[in-house]
Amino acid sequence: MLNPTVGSWYRDIETGELFEVVALDEAARTVETQFLDGEVTEYDLEVWRMLQLQRAAAPEDWRTPFELDDEDGLDPDLPYHPEEWSNPLSTIEPDTMLGVEDS
Repeated sequence: MLNPTVGSWYRDIETGELFEVVALDEAARTVETQFLDGEVTEYDLEVWRMLQLQRAAAPEDWRTPFELDDEDGLDPDLPYHPEEWSNPLSTIEPDTMLGVEDS
């Protein structure tokens, strides 16, 4: 029996399906998993313990069904640095600001 760990990949020995544990709810005693095709499933902890699982490495193309690329992992709170600082268009300030309205 393997304990579920968020972010870890497992293979169901009986079905051969590969999935990742994406959430644990200890209060509800459930394990939420996501398969390569994007399907999300929730197991009771008792059912999880009855599964025949083995740890697995994350597949190389695991982001393909979600259409993610390397830029999707960037932190939106980090400062943005344009590739070309000398572009004259980058110094133009907009006439309006999003979220600010004139009264």
